[in-house]
This record gives sequence, structure tokens and C-alpha cells, in this order.
Amino acid sequence: MTAHPDPAEPADAADTADPTEPGAVLAARAVLAALVRAGVREVVLSPGSRNAPLALALVDADRAGVLRLHTRLDERSAGFTALGLARTGPPAAVVCTSGTAVANLHPAVLEAAHAGVRLVALTADRPARLRGTSANQTTEQEGIFGRLVPTLDLDASAGLPVPLELSVAGGPLHLNLRLDAPLVPHAPWPPADLAALAAVPASPPPPVVPPGSLPLLDPAPRTVVVAGDDAGPWARILAERAGWPLLAEPSSGARTGTHAIRTYRLLLAGPLGAQVERVVVAGNPTLSRPVSALLERPGLEVLAGPLRGAWTTRPHPVAGVLEPARPHPDQPTSDPAWLEAWRAADADVSRRLDALLAAEDGITPHEVAGAVGAALPAGGLLVLGPSNPVRDLDLMVPRYRVGDRRKVIANRGLAGIDGIVSTAIGASLGRDSSRALALLGDVTFLHDAGGLVLGPREPRPDLTLVVVNDDGGSIFATLEQGAPAYADSFERAFATPHGADLAALCAATRTPHWRVESLPELHQALASPNGGLEVVEVRVGRADRRELDARIRALATDA
Repeated sequence: MTAHPDPAEPADAADTADPTEPGAVLAARAVLAALVRAGVREVVLSPGSRNAPLALALVDADRAGVLRLHTRLDERSAGFTALGLARTGPPAAVVCTSGTAVANLHPAVLEAAHAGVRLVALTADRPARLRGTSANQTTEQEGIFGRLVPTLDLDASAGLPVPLELSVAGGPLHLNLRLDAPLVPHAPWPPADLAALAAVPASPPPPVVPPGSLPLLDPAPRTVVVAGDDAGPWARILAERAGWPLLAEPSSGARTGTHAIRTYRLLLAGPLGAQVERVVVAGNPTLSRPVSALLERPGLEVLAGPLRGAWTTRPHPVAGVLEPARPHPDQPTSDPAWLEAWRAADADVSRRLDALLAAEDGITPHEVAGAVGAALPAGGLLVLGPSNPVRDLDLMVPRYRVGDRRKVIANRGLAGIDGIVSTAIGASLGRDSSRALALLGDVTFLHDAGGLVLGPREPRPDLTLVVVNDDGGSIFATLEQGAPAYADSFERAFATPHGADLAALCAATRTPHWRVESLPELHQALASPNGGLEVVEVRVGRADRRELDARIRALATDA
């Protein structure tokens, strides 16, 4: 735990004879009230001394039903829990004390900045008189998250703007609150004030498809619709209306309906990919080198929707920008032979891919991903880890039915392995789902093993974490550094085998654990959830990962 009370600077120096509340207490309540008015209903707290006024006010607000409080020992896990909550619900906030506690929020705040997730980092700071000194747990917190994250540096002793109005609309916000002792209240937050806050209506969710219509698009060029992360359903609607193939990543929110092409990234390397003349891009595609190569192809026309997040310039040329909307009611349909060629090739490659995987000895990571994708029911939630799991699912996930409200999310803003366990927990707590699943690798799981540490009084999700354990980082086997020329260095520098006992780790946190090593065992585990938080560990090999991926890629070029 980064933050802890330090006896060198006591936090309970309040003058209990003073009939008025300390300025730190009033400021903490004012900031939290502003967050509630801005739509925040979920707050994650890490304990500390300097943030005591915020912590005590949060407990009062939780008891009054104003918001829901989650407590985490580790600030990094707290930040990603809040990120997950914000991914599936209204804006969320994370609260911590001063010093290195703030720095531990940085990975989650960076992900929120690049993905456009509405996350508030509310950090307690030392008063102005201690800035620039060697006072305990004191550093330069204003602007600590860089220029991508707006910061409000609030001085409790100077009085806050009344009313304090906050906007949590387009991404993360850093509120740095300078608090001076005394740090604890004389009495709880007045019930009348809390009742007024509890009556503040929640912000309505944004429309699934923004109003308006897209411009008419020429149907003649051979066009594909690429739906990257967080594209939304307008990409699917456009593909279906215009009769174009839909190349949709699992976390696009568009991999539904009749036009989604399962094996698109394999087909792009074959003759169909060479025939593409125009691409309509929605969301942020980050999974596939074939897609990246397509978008950078000279002479290709690229029309793109806007990006969420701090950086909205795409890494490839864009001929025009399309605002997300429904297709124009008069949008003509392209030559149906173009779509049918993609469908026929997809059916053929999919059949041969399934046969190739079924003939392998033991369970493959791709089959694990396929089983998890098939186990996601209507109304379910699936959180995807980075590296191989999200890419394996991209090849294996079925075309879900439109309207079944399956939600698939991934931290693709920066695509790091940080905090995936905590993100999945937060996301499952933030959404009322029929079933919540997460698919991640062993290194990703170990990177956030602390996310399993939940106190006995904390809200607990019904969530199954499926961990594909190949004892290391097999994603690198498929990249340049996995070539035979680098075999002498590969295990030490990239694969990094760990030999960790995941069952023992789960036992330490009292998390139910299953270990399976075959596809039937996995199907049984997925069909029989225990309820609550649980881990299903699937043991797979990685010795032949590079060779297996090469044989999979060859399926389309051999067609």
C-alpha cells in the first residue's frame, strides 16, 4: 500500500471546541457534491491521512445512497477499478492521498486520456505553505499527469468557487485538492445536505447512434468498413445499408449482424485484400498489422469517423471525416458480388481454421478464446486483456445477433497490460449483466494480481476471469524478435517464464480457482460458474506458437 498515516504529521489536530467545521472538511464535501452534480455515482478510495476529509465524506455519502464507495489498498488497482466502472457506466472517480499515491494512478489516467474515458482523479495535496519543501509525502502534484489531462488545483484554505461546477464530458480530469489540518470533521455530513444530493438526477447516457444522417457515399468503389475499438453500431449499420464487408474488432461494439467477416485479418493478406479501393474507418483499429498495412496503402481512399481521446489524428492519410450517424436514407447499395466474395472466402477459411485447431494436440489458445466468446450470453459483458487473447478472440468470436446487448470492452487506448483484473472488476460492478467474463493472459494476470484483494465489506462482482497460462509472453513469439535468429535471447528477454502457481496466489486471496487442460474441461467450467469472483486457469503450451500462427496465416493465401 502506497499511502499510510505518518505520525510525523498527525491528521487529527482538529480543535473540537470550534463550532464550525474545518476548511478542509467543507472543501472535501463541496468537491464531492460537485462530482455528484457532474454525474459521478461510483467512487474508488485508497486510504491515507491527507485525504481523510474526502474519505470520511465518502463514507457518509455511501451510507446515504448518494454514491457507491469502493475501497482498494493499492492506488494502481483503484485507478483501474474506477476506469472499468467508467467504461460501463457514468463517470467514475478515484480518490487518493498525496505523494507516490498520485503517481500510481498514472497508468489508468493515461489509458482514460487516450481512450476518452470519463474518469476523475481526485488527489489530496499538502497546503501551499509546504510546497517546495521537504515536508513528508510532498511532491509536485499539479500537472503530474502531463498536458493531456486537464488539472484543477484547488486550495481549500482560499475557499472554493460556490457553486463549484465541474464538467466530466470528454475524458479524464485531475482535481488536486490542497488540504491543511485539521483534517477530520466535528460531525458527519448533515443528512439534509446528503438528501439533496441523493435527489440529483443521474445524467442520461449518450445516444447509441447519434442523430442525423451520413452523406451519400458512392457505392462503386470496392469498399470495406473497418470498425476498431469503441466504433459503435453506426459502422455495422453503414456496412449493412451499403452492402459492404464489415471488418470489426471484438471491442468495436459493431461485431454483430450479417456483414461481419470473422477471418478478415487473414483475408486481407490474400487476393480480396488487394482489391480494396476504399475504407471507411470507425473507432480506433489497433489489433491487426494487415489492417494497418491496408490503411497505409498508397492510393487507397480512407474515410474516417472522429476519434475519442486526447490524440485524434490518425497515423495514416485520411481523405475525409464522417461524423457518426445513420446512413443516408437514400444510400445506394454496392455490387452484391463484392460482399458475397468476402462471405464465401470467410466461410471457407473459417471452416479450415476450425479443422486445423481441432487437429492440434491439446487445447490451443484460439480454442480457449472461441469457448469464452461462445459462452457470452445475451446481455453479457466480456473484458479482454491485451496481447494474444484479444487477437485470438478476434479470429474466433462469432457474429453476435443484433440487439442482444453483449458488451465487449478492452483497454485499447494505450493497449497496456496494466490493471486488467481491476478493470474487469470495475466494469462488471458498473454494469447489470447477465454474465461477466474476462479473457487475459498469465503475464497480464500477474501484473495486476493485487486486483483480487477485496475487503470483506466491499461490493463484489459476479465475474469469471479466464486466464490463458502459457508461462510467459507468447505474443513476442509471433513478432520479429521471435524469429529463430534470436532464439538464444528470446526466453530471457521476451518470453520471461515465471513458473508462478496461480492456484496458490488465488488461495491467498480466497478466490475460487479452477485449473483445466482440455476443451471439455473448459466448457464445463464456463457452464458452471460458482458466482462471485473466480479464476479459471487454462494451461496451454507456447513452444509452437510461432509455427501455429504461420500455418493460420497461410490459410487465406493458400485458398
